[in-house]
Amino acid sequence: MSTYVLVHAAWHTGTELEPVAALMRAAGHQVFTPTLAGNRPGDVKTTGLEEQVRSIVDFLTDTDLNDVILLGHSSGGMVITGVADRVPHRIRRLVYCNAFVANNGEAITDLVPPYYPGLLTKGDDGSIALPFPIWREAYINDADFETAQRAYDRLNPQPFKTFTDKAVLRTNPAEMTLPKSFINCTEDMALPHGFAFHPVLSAKLGLFRLVQIPGSHELCFTNPARLAQAIVEAGRD
Repeated sequence: MSTYVLVHAAWHTGTELEPVAALMRAAGHQVFTPTLAGNRPGDVKTTGLEEQVRSIVDFLTDTDLNDVILLGHSSGGMVITGVADRVPHRIRRLVYCNAFVANNGEAITDLVPPYYPGLLTKGDDGSIALPFPIWREAYINDADFETAQRAYDRLNPQPFKTFTDKAVLRTNPAEMTLPKSFINCTEDMALPHGFAFHPVLSAKLGLFRLVQIPGSHELCFTNPARLAQAIVEAGRD
């Protein structure tokens, strides 16, 4: 069996991936769901991308994890690319789940439509929040209203700097020798098609395994069992 570290998306914590992790553990895998710096209770909302990358590097180091299948969901893709650049010797495979794939010098704000940041609600503390109508229509469009509302109530403000900080990489993803996989949830509308996670951003991985499954951007809420299965499929040798 394998060791997985699941890195959550913006506005989430590791707790939201626990239903997925529990199903994977039941199948015999070792699974961790750390929460990124900036998303933990009491964290300042001026946290940047490099601090989030460092929080996962430190987690792998402090826990002494090796041969790890490292998954990033959505903005977590920015983090796992940075982690792979810093400690490739600890990683067995990278798995991107409808995730951002950036080259050196690119930020999330470079990979989305120019009007996207203006749709978010900015706080005085350096955070941004996702308005419910966008969440409902674009992120969790496969859920009933009650499920969408319950999930939304669990989100927390995201440090905006994690969206504007540019990736600092010695090696771009396509040139990384680590095996890579991409999970594409086919009803995901978090990005419009011209900026889509797949095939637009996934193409920047170079050689990768594609796993496609039905569902929205938020399968951790709407179908954790299918997401857990897809992660195992993406992580196999």
